[in-house]
Amino acid sequence: MPRAGNKAESPVSPGVPVAGLLLAAGGGRRLGGRPKALLTHLGRPLVEHAVRALREGGCAEVHVVLGAQADAVRERARLDGCVVLDNPDWAGGMGSSLRAGLDSLAKTGARAALVCLVDQPGIGTAAVARVRGAYASPSSLAAAAYDGKRGHPVLFGADHWPAIAAGAVGDRGARDYLGAHEADITLVECADVAEAYDIDTEADLRHLR
Repeated sequence: MPRAGNKAESPVSPGVPVAGLLLAAGGGRRLGGRPKALLTHLGRPLVEHAVRALREGGCAEVHVVLGAQADAVRERARLDGCVVLDNPDWAGGMGSSLRAGLDSLAKTGARAALVCLVDQPGIGTAAVARVRGAYASPSSLAAAAYDGKRGHPVLFGADHWPAIAAGAVGDRGARDYLGAHEADITLVECADVAEAYDIDTEADLRHLR
């Protein structure tokens, strides 16, 4: 089981329907083993930018799942007020981090999770706020769209969490679940306020400043 971090942690209050869930465990294999959470953008680690986007986009509570060099991330990044989790199985793929995050949220009063990836610095507050605005009930299912193509952030109402967790294996995360429920997803166009590139390779580092 992932262990809770030593940062300030507090359960989601019953009045907070949508909690942010940041998946930040990747080891950056194609980046020479540099953890993505610690890549520098505008002078600070990427993980801080993602947390800020979630908070300023309307998620008062944020859970962060760490993996590669978790202790170094805790030391260098300001994650105060977040619920910080270690995923010891991070090397097996994003699915285990998604399961860990949803398990953490299931112990709180959150009724939906707004999921972001740490390696997408082009997705900021505006996109988070738009997708969060699609929440209506624990059965909500929504995602950002970029010129009509589904991307992140993704919002999962709590009714979906058990099935998503059951299918979250390897690097697939919630891909199979979303594919099977395509007709139920509210797409929220965000191409005018965000860019959905990933920081996966050395060439992608050009996006960082």
